Amino acid sequence: MATDILMPKWGLTMKEGKISKWLKNEGDSVSEGEAIFEVETDKITNTVDATKDGVLFQILVATGETVAVKTVVAVLAAAGESPEKKEKSGASPEKRQSGAKEATSKKVTTKGFVVASPLARRLAREQGIDLAEVNGTGPDGRVTEKDVLAYTPQADEYASFNAAPQAIALARESGINLSDITGSGEGGKILKVDILRAMQPAVDQGGAKAAMSTAEPEIIPFSGIRKIIADNMMASLQNSAQLTVFVECDITEMTAFRDRVRAKYAKREDIPRISYNDIIALAVSRNLMKFPYMNSWLTEEGIVRHKQVNLGIAVALDDGLVVPHIKEAEKKTLTELAVDLRVVAGKARNGGLTMDEIQGGTFTISNVSMLGVDGFTPIINPPEAGILGVGRAVERPAVGADGQIVSRTMMTLSLTFDHRITDGAPAITFLRALADCLEDPAMMLV
Repeated sequence: MATDILMPKWGLTMKEGKISKWLKNEGDSVSEGEAIFEVETDKITNTVDATKDGVLFQILVATGETVAVKTVVAVLAAAGESPEKKEKSGASPEKRQSGAKEATSKKVTTKGFVVASPLARRLAREQGIDLAEVNGTGPDGRVTEKDVLAYTPQADEYASFNAAPQAIALARESGINLSDITGSGEGGKILKVDILRAMQPAVDQGGAKAAMSTAEPEIIPFSGIRKIIADNMMASLQNSAQLTVFVECDITEMTAFRDRVRAKYAKREDIPRISYNDIIALAVSRNLMKFPYMNSWLTEEGIVRHKQVNLGIAVALDDGLVVPHIKEAEKKTLTELAVDLRVVAGKARNGGLTMDEIQGGTFTISNVSMLGVDGFTPIINPPEAGILGVGRAVERPAVGADGQIVSRTMMTLSLTFDHRITDGAPAITFLRALADCLEDPAMMLV
């Protein structure tokens, strides 16, 4: 029996995936567990395996195309089976036009009034359908509910063009023929800027030279990982009550602690050079167990308080951002965390993360200290309760215990939390406790 192969849904925020490569061709035999194609998301590129033995009967989504999760991308058939072929990506423009002509070939009206059942009339009103465009199949051409449900809108003359919706809207409004436009987008796609360029009046001889000397802007398609990240960030801001609080902490003692640990393990090749980020990750993991409301998710079922810390670390890539997780971080020592942090960061940059390493995070750290900024407002990674932003370490003058001016190493931490899950005072208490641990690393043992 034929089996539909779907675009998988990896993670709560995944809405679509891009077929980056087909590893099998139509007609190829596949075995259960064998990779069939690669999918690119905003976080990883991973393979999709066959769920059973068979033949890759039909490929419905081509390489490079992006479709929503749960979309049928291929059909797997048993050996010798020949199921009915599916339409690849909806009806062609010609077929839509043909169907529209058939649907509108019979318009039954009585002096401008369309004869229709009350249910059909209500359904048409709810769906914004003009009853005059619906072919009635009831007695004397009466439009029925079934006719409204089966109605296919009349084909748009612009539908067959590879053009952005904004470009089509502007072209329709301006009466521009899209066949006269050369698209500058990916794959020749007509963009709004192409329509605007076509609407500009021709310059005279004197202005032509000046116009040619002006470099045209580069149009970068807003798609792929960039668009997915943008959608996720906007969804996070729109669907949660985010608030950011800041604290400046004196990390002079943490710096000394870091230097002592570095010296102790300087000759150990299996232990990396300890960084501020490693110590902060340890402090966050330990404090999240003390303040479980910050180690929570908000779901439809309610607030989920986790019993373990799956610590996410934001890793910047050339074309985006990914957040791999370290599972059960609260159980790890400083050196174990340091090793794991470098492993997942390396895999993130090389595209080698597994699904387990990007799913299930309970709290995230975003460290931008290497970029030379003091503080910022990080955006929560849903459905988590919070995210910690880490600024640079900088030497500043301070008044010592004896009243003398001394140099101290200072760092700004910024905590963004979801006010739906917790209130300001508890969130600030967590941040203050975290700062205490960085100002005196021995506090992590308490």
